[in-house]
Amino acid sequence: MSATDERLSARSAEIAADEMPVLLERTAGSKALYERAVKSMPGGVASSFQVGDPYPVYLSRGQGAQVWDHDGNEYYDFHNGFGTMAVGHAHPVVTEAITKAASNGAHFAVTVETTVALAEELCRRFAVDQVRFCNSGTESNMSAIRVARAATGRDVIAKIEGSYHGHVDQLMYSVLPGADDMGGRDMPVATPKSKGVPAGMADWIRVVRFNDADALEALFQAEGDKIAALIMEPVMMNIGIVLPQPGYLEKVRELCTQYGVVLIFDEVKCGGTIAPGGAQERFGVKPDLATWAKSIGGGTAIGAFGGRAEVMEEINRGAAHQGTYNGNPLSVAASLATLTKVLTPEAYEHLGRLGTRLASGLQQSVDEFDLPAHTVDLGSKGCISYRKEPLTNYRDFLETNIDIYAASYPWMVNRGVFMTPGDEEQWTISVQHDDEHIDRYVDAFAGFAAELAK
Repeated sequence: MSATDERLSARSAEIAADEMPVLLERTAGSKALYERAVKSMPGGVASSFQVGDPYPVYLSRGQGAQVWDHDGNEYYDFHNGFGTMAVGHAHPVVTEAITKAASNGAHFAVTVETTVALAEELCRRFAVDQVRFCNSGTESNMSAIRVARAATGRDVIAKIEGSYHGHVDQLMYSVLPGADDMGGRDMPVATPKSKGVPAGMADWIRVVRFNDADALEALFQAEGDKIAALIMEPVMMNIGIVLPQPGYLEKVRELCTQYGVVLIFDEVKCGGTIAPGGAQERFGVKPDLATWAKSIGGGTAIGAFGGRAEVMEEINRGAAHQGTYNGNPLSVAASLATLTKVLTPEAYEHLGRLGTRLASGLQQSVDEFDLPAHTVDLGSKGCISYRKEPLTNYRDFLETNIDIYAASYPWMVNRGVFMTPGDEEQWTISVQHDDEHIDRYVDAFAGFAAELAK
């Protein structure tokens, strides 16, 4: 660690020591709810991503761009459900669609006309031939993997080091490996993220670095005839945001075609947020299959996957895809309203303007106080990472200064900016945000940067 980083880490610890007691005092109700919840749920939460130290902040409601916690504290929301709420909270169009669907029957386990209409909209928006529905990003990726294996008759899956594709066993490898567990720079190893994953699963996983087409080509040269699919986020969004370097995605597409490997774009985070047609539209590279979830649902639990008809037709040839709740009326009604009436081209123009306002405002403070940080602007999605140079892969992420983020979290939350609880996440702006909400974030961060530089 450099002398500058040591100084900033020490100053960050001082700020955190001042801010955390304030946060804990403001959230006594969350503490009480945690003490109740921990008796019936491990960690007191519904998902381990929601765990907090020493307890999470529990929310009670949301409206527009704002949320309120269990103690009644008000925040401008930049967490937005880990990227799910690009529509904002209680959007009247989405609320109306859900209410109408619920009044006509919440579930049948039979396809309804709205499900067909949503399938047509997804095919149009994301330029795919066919889609199927499920209930989460994890299910979307799990299903796409199975279809790819069926289409190729191969078993091995290649993935990107440091990427998260859901909590299914076969993809819980090399997600957040520590420096001692990653293997050599040229040959990353498949390290499981979780206990309870059978050791033999590693036999079916190969790991390569993002933005390294040469490493991918070497893998395909050695084992291309065994590899069914490469699953990847076209923009890495599990370590802040890592953009594909010019020509990288094009080379990946070329290599997958050459070796008969099904290319799967995991657009669970970026599909509904960075462009009307997701990463395929923004970067001009078309995968064989893609997966979506989060913001396409307007806050409801939905996932989808789709792609070329000749690959998707494997479902009719014996590749199992089931689910009682797949395409249920509530979720598809919310999703169809979201995609056709809320996340319109005009909405993306609004999100693009606000995203640039936020990222450039934070970058101004970074530059003014010479912080080792950089910002990334992708419209609704963006981040600040505490490393001077932009990240190109997971190993760059390990060089970020996590102490600075650890101090920024209580500072920002204490000033009415609700953020994701980890430095590996990003902000999400909704269509219901406006300049006032963005400026609150920018001003609060400017104060933090000034304190950090003292």
